[in-house]
Amino acid sequence: MNKQTENIKIIALGGVGEIGKNLYVIEIDHNIFIVDAGLMYPEAGMLGIDMVIPDITYLRENADRVKGIFLTHGHDENIGGVFYVLRHLSIPVYGTKLTLALVCQKVKELNPKQKAEYVEVDSSTVLDFEGVKVSFFRTIHSIPDSVGVCFHTSLGAIVHTGDFKFDTTPVLNARTDLGKMAMIGEEGVLCLLSDSTNAERPGFTASETGVGQEISDAMYSAKGRTIVAIYASNINRIVQVIHAAAENNRKLVLLGNSIKNVYEMAEKLGYITESENIIIPVQEIDTYPKHEVAVLTTGHQGEPLTVLNRMAKGAHKQIKIEADDTVIISATPVPGNELHFSKTVDLLYRAGASVVFGQKQIHVSGHGSQEELKLMLNIMKPKYFMPVNGEFKMQKAHAKLAVSAGIDEENIFLVEKGDVVEFSEHKAKSVSKVPAGNVLIDGLGVGDIGNIVLRDRRLLSQDGILIVVVTLDRSKKTMISGPEIISRGFVYVRESEELIQKASGMVTEIVEKSMQGTGIEWSALKLNIRESLNRFLFEQTKRRPMILPIIMEV
Repeated sequence: MNKQTENIKIIALGGVGEIGKNLYVIEIDHNIFIVDAGLMYPEAGMLGIDMVIPDITYLRENADRVKGIFLTHGHDENIGGVFYVLRHLSIPVYGTKLTLALVCQKVKELNPKQKAEYVEVDSSTVLDFEGVKVSFFRTIHSIPDSVGVCFHTSLGAIVHTGDFKFDTTPVLNARTDLGKMAMIGEEGVLCLLSDSTNAERPGFTASETGVGQEISDAMYSAKGRTIVAIYASNINRIVQVIHAAAENNRKLVLLGNSIKNVYEMAEKLGYITESENIIIPVQEIDTYPKHEVAVLTTGHQGEPLTVLNRMAKGAHKQIKIEADDTVIISATPVPGNELHFSKTVDLLYRAGASVVFGQKQIHVSGHGSQEELKLMLNIMKPKYFMPVNGEFKMQKAHAKLAVSAGIDEENIFLVEKGDVVEFSEHKAKSVSKVPAGNVLIDGLGVGDIGNIVLRDRRLLSQDGILIVVVTLDRSKKTMISGPEIISRGFVYVRESEELIQKASGMVTEIVEKSMQGTGIEWSALKLNIRESLNRFLFEQTKRRPMILPIIMEV
């Protein structure tokens, strides 16, 4: 029997109101447990940003209470921020065999000197933290070794499902731990945190098995080479492509470091077998007839279309799309990335390829649809429910499903990032907020880009920049050189000489006027130049470039 629990809090620092960046805080008495620490790929307005991770200020402020990170599976949206958490907190990382292998690889890439304690768990592991028991149950997702996490308290269990679907014919013969999940439900669930990604999609998500057959059929029908694009972390799909290549007597080329790294790791851990004599290096591709070759590719950070885009434009140094190529895109666009998908498909058709995308069951989601979400709710029978892992509309749809499955509306919490939900024996309520938001990563810089830098980048991308350089002699109160006006992204100087001359005349007038006084106030002079030019250029062009006056003194 668990000791009597005094205080339980649940906080989402990411993964709500967005796709990705999952990080959930489960606080039981003095102990803090982290479930997942993921990243999100940048939105369209985040110019130049490579990835986005959650703000962990709250965890840093309570570092001595944090017991560890518990990972549900190995997708970037769930493990991509682990390196950042480990940079600030010296805590163990708990995960299944494949998940930990992927985390180690990612931490090594992003923070090579980082030391950490990795603790392997499986669905039978039970851990004890000062009377709080933590157990796991196996789920099915588009990556093997996925688990849900369960924190047992005297008020009932807190269950995080991770990403899941109920697939009765999975690729690698793993099975959902239905029996264990039912036992957890029978013992009593205080709060369920469940995957909302497909909460708007009716019915059941199709099985992975059908996808393998569709890929094999598409390879069989292809006259020339077959090029398959997938998400790098979708090991199930890698296995299916290898089987399809073998069935159709095709040699398979793995194109790109991300797919090679994942393949080598999965093979070493025993998830991929029987691939001997099928995989060939890209250098040998021209030694085989085209109808005996298949290519498996992905892109930067595992995004499937980057390399395809370059191939279609003829800009890839090893392979370019030719007539008679068949391209199979076994992926669906991440929300916000639909236009890039559409443009790439168009480019592939222009290059002469046949494209198999969307019209057949060439890809299925790894997330459960409405009937599966309701089944999870019925198995767990939670007292309180928190839809997570999805945009707000998905959370809202999941909340409606929960009501239809018999959960009281007042017991459902639609949380925003940073909301603190506190549980006691008789009630639960949203009590306060903790700091939450985005930490932006650009190159090697982590968190050094804020809203002001992003705003400047946006301005530069919209109307360009105008630099005004003036050199003054303060003692003689004369202008020695300038004003020189340099324009980038605003107007083409040679075709706008009259505009530049007028702007230059205005600057000369402002500088001369300012030098007639007793002293020159640099900041006032710069502000005057900026404001006057801003007004003038907007009147002439209806554009507002960033204006940067540079005053030098000799």
